[in-house]
Amino acid sequence: MARTLVTGATGFLGGHVARLLVERGDDVRALVRPSSEVASLEALEVNLARGDILDRRAVRRALRGVDRVFHLADTTNLALPRAAVQALGVEGSRIVLEEALRAGVERVVYTSSVAAIGPARRGSVATETNVWEAGRYRIPYLDAKHQAEEVALGLVDRGLPVVVVNPAHVLGAGDPGRSSTVLVRRFLRRQIPAYVDGTLNVVGVEDVARGHLLADQRGLPGQRYILGNRNFTLDRLFTDLARLSGVEPPSVRLPGPVALAMAQAGQWLPGAPVPSPAEVRAASLHWAFSSAKAKRELGWRTSPHEDCLEETIAWYREREGERLAPPGSRQPVALRMAGAFVRHSPLGWL
Repeated sequence: MARTLVTGATGFLGGHVARLLVERGDDVRALVRPSSEVASLEALEVNLARGDILDRRAVRRALRGVDRVFHLADTTNLALPRAAVQALGVEGSRIVLEEALRAGVERVVYTSSVAAIGPARRGSVATETNVWEAGRYRIPYLDAKHQAEEVALGLVDRGLPVVVVNPAHVLGAGDPGRSSTVLVRRFLRRQIPAYVDGTLNVVGVEDVARGHLLADQRGLPGQRYILGNRNFTLDRLFTDLARLSGVEPPSVRLPGPVALAMAQAGQWLPGAPVPSPAEVRAASLHWAFSSAKAKRELGWRTSPHEDCLEETIAWYREREGERLAPPGSRQPVALRMAGAFVRHSPLGWL
């Protein structure tokens, strides 16, 4: 029986990975912060090691006797300042992976992100071979994911058997921290008054968790594998969410520069429900990807793309039903009128 350490096991994706590892028969140990809610892990009979990934001594203790490591601990919050995402994403990963090398583990599966690859050019899809060009957008989260992945792959030359997986935008049931599924939550609460012309690759959490185990079993050290499914324009994604939930989609699609100016202005308004400039810049990009390599080399398969949309909607309906817009809800009249104006504007915005 393999003894496997999982970081980030109290998170959305990490919880699903931990469950699949237990089902596989691994002796799973989870490195969790002292303040973390661990009831779901205790129900799985996962062993707990208390500590933070930024605490090298705690990480070293957690790795004693471990054969395999799944490093998932990180944040998906694009609004965090650069210092915060650098500390958690880059330095935290460096500590975990260096200590895994020191411990002589047999295999590491490192959870990166398509953010580390960068968006595709309009009209194309990105693959694992894309050259990094996203630094020009000055989005701290993207830079941190890319740098952390460089750390992971750099340790391969020193003997660390690490396989990298790059999930796209993960949806599905069971997101305790309201991380990547918050987009659907905002949609259901009608908290997206306007959007931009972007593209998003959406994939189910169960599919991504299975991809992690396949990367452990079949992935080649030093290689990375994109785990994504359907490439959606935001127009199409919101149309599908509306059809499946009964909530009318946002009416106003703004040009990127206008949305960015509004986000920058909103930072000066305390409590204003506006996205950060980094979130707007990221949403305006073309996050379209091909997962052909993972399917070919890992034998990975994805569920129908609508499944994860339906599962996310149902999960939020069950837990926050009274705070969500009911089926049949429409956008406020003012926003519908503004959307009609923008769509028919002679300014050539769209």
